[in-house]
Amino acid sequence: MNVAAVGMRRLIYVPIIHTMVDMGSRAEALKQEFIKRFGAERWERHRQVIEEVWEGIRAKLLTLTLPWERVRIYQDGLPVSGKELEIAREVAAQGSKNYQLVMELVRRGAKLMGTESPELLKREYAHIARIAEAMTDADQEKAEQSYAAESAEILKARDAFIAQRIAETLKEGEVGLLFLGMMHELDQLLPKGIQAEFLIDRLPLREVEER
Repeated sequence: MNVAAVGMRRLIYVPIIHTMVDMGSRAEALKQEFIKRFGAERWERHRQVIEEVWEGIRAKLLTLTLPWERVRIYQDGLPVSGKELEIAREVAAQGSKNYQLVMELVRRGAKLMGTESPELLKREYAHIARIAEAMTDADQEKAEQSYAAESAEILKARDAFIAQRIAETLKEGEVGLLFLGMMHELDQLLPKGIQAEFLIDRLPLREVEER
């Protein structure tokens, strides 16, 4: 792919699959819930497939000819806080393939941007925590129903915030790399002056689920 032309803003979607490490303090509870439902053997297969997916994403991304000093990285789940690099280093050190790749690109010269609303993320993670920490099946079902009722609204608000953040911070002649889960839909929210494209058409989600 060509380097971004002067006067153009280019955004490349990098579709991602979240790992348990990316869930922070809720990671262990979510892992145990997965094992409880599907078993330890399936957990290990699931983990291996996700690692392979991330290796593929990294290989594809590093084939691009980009002016890294004019690249801005926007990361799903990373709040606007002023501590973006500190958060990224910590999660990368815990083993996140996503954040390890982000930090590799930062070392090449890319700038990591705070991407999401802290308040909206807190609402999202509070629901996930209640589901993961439910002590009984009834409590878990109640937590899941509560999340289902609000999830679409929260996701829509998050997308609007991310799109606005990109519109305000991505400058002419720069390239944005948007690491984003595939449930998000920003396409219609971005201004016309941003040329959007996908790094990969799709990820093998069915394979991840089945294996």
